[in-house]
Order: sequence, then C-alpha cells, then structure tokens
Amino acid sequence: MERVIQLHVERLPEGVFLATSDDVQGLVAQGRSASEAIEIAKDVARKLLDAQTPGAGAVVGDSFDCSLVVPVEA
Repeated sequence: MERVIQLHVERLPEGVFLATSDDVQGLVAQGRSASEAIEIAKDVARKLLDAQTPGAGAVVGDSFDCSLVVPVEA
C-alpha cells in the first residue's frame, strides 16, 4: 500500500534544508541538500506511519511544496 503526503521543503538561513508535513504528525527531516532532506523525510514518514498503523534535486527557490509517495504496510 502507498500513501501520498504533502511535504514542505525550505532552505534555512544556515544553508540546510528542512522538510516537514502537516499530513504526518511529527515529521521533521533535515538534510544538506533538498534531495537528502526528501529522502530522510521519506524514511521518517514510513516509520511514523508504520507506528500509527495497527499491527504494524534541483530547487527553484528557497522553499517549495511537493507530494511524497510513502509505502506503508497494510
């Protein structure tokens, strides 16, 4: 099963990228690049969603939103 969540990625003044999501409570990921932050966010989202389940690139600007497809166990 997969779930699509909205991810917000922004470049912080320190030069790192921060990824958060209103769709997954507690999802916060930081990376040296936008793609690293997204990859970390994908792993964090999967772990957070699994814990909630019973039984179970290039940046145009300094901030952007994107969809993230996260596989979760049924």
